[in-house]
Amino acid sequence: MLYTVLLIAHIAVLGYWLGSELVINSTFRFVSWGRDMAFAERNRLMEHVMEVDQHVRYALVLQLGLGFALAALMGWIPGGTVAAWSAGVLATAWLVMVEVTHRLRHAQAGPRLAAIDRALRYLVMLALLLLAATAASGVLAMPAWLAWKLALFAGVMACGVGIRFALISYFEHWRVLATHGSSDAIEGEIRRGYTQATAILVCLWVFIAAIVVLSIMKPV
Repeated sequence: MLYTVLLIAHIAVLGYWLGSELVINSTFRFVSWGRDMAFAERNRLMEHVMEVDQHVRYALVLQLGLGFALAALMGWIPGGTVAAWSAGVLATAWLVMVEVTHRLRHAQAGPRLAAIDRALRYLVMLALLLLAATAASGVLAMPAWLAWKLALFAGVMACGVGIRFALISYFEHWRVLATHGSSDAIEGEIRRGYTQATAILVCLWVFIAAIVVLSIMKPV
């Protein structure tokens, strides 16, 4: 029963993730090309983009926690039910940190919390790659397609970090826009920043599409 519930949630979170990404990117493009809008309105919409962006962060953590719990229940990761519940506890703790980091992003502790969050993602990416390599070597009773899924998910997380760095540059130009007003040069940088972030997002979804194919086909 627990496995079935987690599997349904695992599938539902993917749809939640995709829907959030589409809403975010559509509004992000509208704001980036919104030179004719008053800056106050444009900035309000940008704040909305950052609020909705939280759903993508939730989805990534949920998908990771659910995936590990399912793998543990299937016996592909040692620990069984205990490991599955542990994955749930750790995912919940990470979700809390994601929310706190978002709420305090404008506070003095904001940059430090964001750096901690990125460092945690680096550690998780490394752990995923090590786990995939361990599985590929035959140490774990894990099918090859699942090992590839782990490696691809590390790629998904790497793209997410890449988008964050693209947005750091984007918001540097946004602050110039807020301070000095619109100009052809700054609007060009704003649109270029959107294009760069979106290109990385496309790569992210290529990785996710590959993960979905592996999950359905389950090649040996």
